[in-house]
Amino acid sequence: MKISLRTLASLAALSGGIAFTSLQTGCSATPTRQSTGEMVDDATITTKVKAAFVKDPIVKALDVGVDTFKGTVQLNGFVETAEQKAQAERIAASISGVQSVRNNISLKTTTGTNAR
Repeated sequence: MKISLRTLASLAALSGGIAFTSLQTGCSATPTRQSTGEMVDDATITTKVKAAFVKDPIVKALDVGVDTFKGTVQLNGFVETAEQKAQAERIAASISGVQSVRNNISLKTTTGTNAR
């Protein structure tokens, strides 16, 4: 089977167009997926929140996890006091680019029993 130069050129152009289209849609955002730009912005926000936790004397940075998705910061972990939980939320909300904060931090509970 012979393929003409014109057919080969058309196939190459079509393949390139399909590849370009998939590349373009691969970088765009959907409700459940971030665009490349959003991913970079969210990583920056997460880093800024964690750095602010390290500087703060109330929040124990190692006890609080930070995840960011499309500007929404989610805080997770266990802290000892309600003040630490509230302070972590205040700090996260004060960071530039944060749209909202979901504070899923739990308070550590102490039991009155002695270890055996």
